[in-house]
Amino acid sequence: MKNNLFELSVRDFLSPKMLKYAILPFIITLVVMYIIFFGVAGVGLDQLHTTFDVQTTQTTINNGVAHTNNFTAHLQNSSIIKFLMQYALTSWLAAFLVYAIGGFFVLYLSIFVAILVLGFMTPFVLKELQHRHYRDVEMIGYSNLFEGIFLIIKWSVVMMLLFIVFIPLYFFPLINIIALNFPLYYFFHKMMMYDISSHIATREEERQIRYFKKNSLRAKTLILYIISLVPFAIFFGAIFYVIYLGNTYFVEVKKIRNKEI
Repeated sequence: MKNNLFELSVRDFLSPKMLKYAILPFIITLVVMYIIFFGVAGVGLDQLHTTFDVQTTQTTINNGVAHTNNFTAHLQNSSIIKFLMQYALTSWLAAFLVYAIGGFFVLYLSIFVAILVLGFMTPFVLKELQHRHYRDVEMIGYSNLFEGIFLIIKWSVVMMLLFIVFIPLYFFPLINIIALNFPLYYFFHKMMMYDISSHIATREEERQIRYFKKNSLRAKTLILYIISLVPFAIFFGAIFYVIYLGNTYFVEVKKIRNKEI
């Protein structure tokens, strides 16, 4: 059944209508990332248009006479970068920090933005799935605007706190990989589960599915999150995530309602 759901989700994703839906999150996420990138780059360039004074004082004693040598450098604009880059160590550290921090920031931010964009596309994708496969399953849902906003803020705050709490773990190899990714996976899992379940199931049905299928759902969201870590994968595959998890929830809700009958 698991393989059938995956194959079904792939076929759904490759349908013309779903591919059209997939384009919108791709374009919106790219535009948002483009604006953020050049906004941050502009701030960084503005910071370089400042002056930086370097002063050193060295005192030596020669034949009992103290001699003081003063060194003053007035660095401006790109001279700051040249000053840092003329030494191998500072050059390596600067490059490492730029690429490492910048790479993590762009990758994580792209996942975060894509998840938020998906929230607007989910109802359309789920209605299409219902029309294709689950016409006998009514989409009841239990969400409302205020609850959704509150939960997004709540999970975002928890995510940021986890990033801060895990700071000591970032210095340990291998452990730091988990520590860096767990906070965002937490947000990813919570948002995806809420986004899908709140449109299909009742609150009681969602509780039952979360209780009996929690390990299966976590395994699916973990695999999807790992795929998201591949550069640009989240741009193209975001709608597939909704399709795959949507099919999962439709099947589970159908089972629950059939048992009640």
